[in-house]
Amino acid sequence: MAGKTSKTAATVGQKIAAEPTAAEPKLLSGGNPQIAKGYGEAPVQAYIAAMPGWKSDVGRRLDALITRTVPHVYKAVKWNSPFYGIEGQGWFLGIHCFTKYVKVAFFRGASLQPLPPGHSKQKDVRYLDIREADKIDEAQLAAWVEQASQLPGERM
Repeated sequence: MAGKTSKTAATVGQKIAAEPTAAEPKLLSGGNPQIAKGYGEAPVQAYIAAMPGWKSDVGRRLDALITRTVPHVYKAVKWNSPFYGIEGQGWFLGIHCFTKYVKVAFFRGASLQPLPPGHSKQKDVRYLDIREADKIDEAQLAAWVEQASQLPGERM
């Protein structure tokens, strides 16, 4: 029997190898990282680092733009998505990974000028979908972020 592995031991070894490590979060439907709920910079950065492929660069750019535009922005990960808000006033923006794009949700987007292009079933919400080949209009995005940060936030 020396040098042989039982079927049970081989199966257990395969299952362990297939499990993501603590440094490698599980990707949910559409490649959205599964990150534990948490408040502050660390969970948001963990989410961004776990975004697959080109989406991680988009996440870093979005986070940097939001932080530059709203220097005292409050951050959290809830429902496997980063949220940005003003502490004590609620959330104004969220990000979510889908298979072919990163969705930026403006929770009071119907009040922004000009309106972000994506419609929602919720009357106040507007979206911006960013695909791999898209050029991000950072000036427009910063204007929306600034406007959104000054509106009443969503309590979630």
